Amino acid sequence: MNYLTEHWSFDPFVVIVAALIVANEIGLHRLRARSLAQRARSRRRRSFSLYGGLASLLVAIVSPLDYWSQRYFFVHMIEHLLITFGAPALIVFGAPWIPLMFVLPVGIRRRLGRAVLLSPRARPLRAFGRWLTNPWTALVSLNVAMVFWHLPTFYDAGESNSYVHVWLMHGSFVVTGVLFWLQIIPSRPFKRRASLVWQAGAIISTNVVMFVLAMALSIFSSSSWYTVYAHVPGATLPAFADQQIGAAILWVCGDFWALPALIVVVRRIMTQEGSGSAALERFLGRSPVTEIRGV
Repeated sequence: MNYLTEHWSFDPFVVIVAALIVANEIGLHRLRARSLAQRARSRRRRSFSLYGGLASLLVAIVSPLDYWSQRYFFVHMIEHLLITFGAPALIVFGAPWIPLMFVLPVGIRRRLGRAVLLSPRARPLRAFGRWLTNPWTALVSLNVAMVFWHLPTFYDAGESNSYVHVWLMHGSFVVTGVLFWLQIIPSRPFKRRASLVWQAGAIISTNVVMFVLAMALSIFSSSSWYTVYAHVPGATLPAFADQQIGAAILWVCGDFWALPALIVVVRRIMTQEGSGSAALERFLGRSPVTEIRGV
């Protein structure tokens, strides 16, 4: 029980989470006055998903999970899966973007909207926004971040410096995770720009990268990669055994997010194509065979 009750910590990120919750509630309140009751109820239900995602981030950063992740690699892998796939998926499904915009007074909101969307001077900003939300940017950035921060030099740097650990390592996981899930999960006002087949391929390829990383950490290694776990006071688990367990978590638990997401996308493809065989032909890039009657 001490594993759950001890080693809680405070991080400035708690203040950010509290501010986001307050801002979202203000936005929901203002939107409720001008929306249909059904739309308001839908936003409220989605807000619970947002708060679940923010709570997941807090668990990863201020709970004993973060404390033990500094001592055991396998705990850190659980933390990484949570902040890269679990929390961002809940945040994207929560769709806080419009409520957060309505925190601003109407006059400021309109002037800001016109400046960003219509002003010639904001063209570079709009171009950057299009690049940032491009499906390929999302897919590549997530996988690059995942591989980059597991390279020994950068992983050890993150573990040796709390600011690098929380704001750079974990921050990049959260941001790229949100960009990734925006391509798959409906989240107004963002429109999914990727095809359903691309979404399925993105889920599969990202899971493959996790498998390869897991194999590199276990099957293709004979010693621990990370010096930070070599002399941890009180750690009874050998560093390489710890690494192998962490690799197994990446290998097996990757399916916990990938398989449900893939099932949802495949069902969307089947609904769109009308049958499983047509969906398979579409996925393989073939033209569906048309049955000729009366021959």
